[in-house]
Amino acid sequence: MSRTEMRELAFKLVYSLEIQNDVDIDEQIDLYIGENAITNTNTVEYINDVVKGIKNNKEDIKDVIKSCLDSKWTIDRISKINLSILELAIYEIKYKDIPFRVEINEAVELAKKYGEETSGKFINGALAKVVKEMNLV
Repeated sequence: MSRTEMRELAFKLVYSLEIQNDVDIDEQIDLYIGENAITNTNTVEYINDVVKGIKNNKEDIKDVIKSCLDSKWTIDRISKINLSILELAIYEIKYKDIPFRVEINEAVELAKKYGEETSGKFINGALAKVVKEMNLV
C-alpha cells in the first residue's frame, strides 16, 4: 500500500473521530482497521501513529491552524473535512518531518477529492502560511 493510500485511510478515521465526541481512540482505531480489513503492519502502525499523534498534540495543532487563518475566520468555520485534512498535514509536517511540499500536495488532493469546490485552494493557502510561519521556506 502506498503512502498516499495510507494517508487517505488515516484521513478518513481522523475525520470520523472529528465528528464524534468522547470516544475511546484505541477502540475506534481497532474497529476501523477491522472494518476495512487492514492487515498490512506498516499501514496499521501508520494509522495508529497519526491518529494518536493528532490526539496527543490537538491543542498545539489547533493553535497552528488558528495562526494561519485570516482575521475574519475562526476555527469553528472550517468544515470538519478541511479541519481533518489540516490536522493530518500539520501533524506530519511538524512532528514527522514529512517534506512539506509532499504533504501540501497530498493534502490538496484529499481536499479536492473529499472537500468542497474551494477546499483545495483553502488547504493550499492555509498550509503555505503554516510552512512560512515554521520557517521551512
